[in-house]
Amino acid sequence: MAIDEAMMILKAKNKIPNTLRLYQFNPSAITIGYFQSIGEEVNLDYCKRNGINVIRRITGGGAVYHDSQGEITYSVVADMKSTPRDIIKCYEYICGGIVSAIKRFGLKAEFKPINDVILMGRKISGSAQTRRRRVILQHGTFMYNTDISKLAVALKIVPEKLKDKGAIKLEERVITLSKALGRKVEKEEVVEALIEGFAEALKVEFEKDNITREEMEIAERLAREKYSSRKWNFMV
Repeated sequence: MAIDEAMMILKAKNKIPNTLRLYQFNPSAITIGYFQSIGEEVNLDYCKRNGINVIRRITGGGAVYHDSQGEITYSVVADMKSTPRDIIKCYEYICGGIVSAIKRFGLKAEFKPINDVILMGRKISGSAQTRRRRVILQHGTFMYNTDISKLAVALKIVPEKLKDKGAIKLEERVITLSKALGRKVEKEEVVEALIEGFAEALKVEFEKDNITREEMEIAERLAREKYSSRKWNFMV
């Protein structure tokens, strides 16, 4: 989370180009939206027993379980002039990278407002966004082999919320790429598809690079002073 924010800070100073970042949480973790309460959204006892870290994002949206063995997180940092100004259209534009990636597996996904990607009528990806100093940060999840049973316990899923969306069980609400294909999908396949998918959707050619020294220095400071603090994560 600190690296994503560091990228946003440096993009605002025009020190880095528009960037797509793909990463995994290891060990597994939960991120909660900026406006959420950890106590209301997360099963903290279960997470503590199972070594699942919990952290607050700078973006809004809902709580997300990031499976270290079955989920890729993406982030896009770009100047706002490169993306649609309308929030919904901006989500659709960037989430097009997920839709295009899934197409490479012979499946048809679709964007569903406000910020989801749906496959076979179920959610496979959700995203969140924030805007600062004419820079947009959008990051989100891509579940290729997430353990849904762990997700269901780690997060406090409100039954009424599932019913509102026409589902009774979580398994009827979300899906993984492996489940959709009927085989285990490997991380390397997903990373390649995501790079190609975002390149197609955003109409860009990516140049692979490492995190810069300045990005890492800012991220380390943010991780130490902000994201590791109880004040930030619990808003106390």
